[in-house]
Amino acid sequence: MQKKIPVTKPGKQRKMLYNAPLHIRQKIMAAHLSQELIASKGIKSLPLRKGDTIQVIRGDNKGFEGKISRVDLKRYRIFIEGLTREKVDGTNIFVSVHPSKVILKKLNLDDKWRKAIIKRKKPLKPLKKEKTVESKSQKSTMKSSKQPSIEQKVKTSTKNLQKKTVDDKKIKKPQKDKIATKKVEGSKTIKKTRSKRKTESKIKEGK
Repeated sequence: MQKKIPVTKPGKQRKMLYNAPLHIRQKIMAAHLSQELIASKGIKSLPLRKGDTIQVIRGDNKGFEGKISRVDLKRYRIFIEGLTREKVDGTNIFVSVHPSKVILKKLNLDDKWRKAIIKRKKPLKPLKKEKTVESKSQKSTMKSSKQPSIEQKVKTSTKNLQKKTVDDKKIKKPQKDKIATKKVEGSKTIKKTRSKRKTESKIKEGK
């Protein structure tokens, strides 16, 4: 199969829309479902068909709700029952609406192929925000179960302090004794060496 390269030039995009075949036009004429339908069907969007009830979300006719009377694939427009305007002649004509300005409220499921499309589509995954909230709550519960109580913390801190004081006492005493002995030993050795030198000098003089 030939790879599809994304087009950035608006002229080419318009040309592709103008020359698109019917099976691609049908996909382009899709609209988002309402929150209730998303929850029940598990689908976010579907191609529009005659008989679907829709609501206009944006534009001059915002808030208007009605059934689709005709779908114009050539011009990419929808015509809704009751949405009309009066001409200068006095005749009423339907006002066309683009599918991007519309939300599906009720689906026309008379066609078995459309039911098959809904079944074939995968159900929606849960939102990321809900996951994060659940994970945070689970983590907090896990941490609270793992974390010790205040009494346990106090007991452990007191035990650690007692151990530290005992260890400090044990370590500090022998260090002082060692230093003192070193000094004494050093002084004795110096005295001994001086006395030895004196005796040796006297012995030499006597000789």
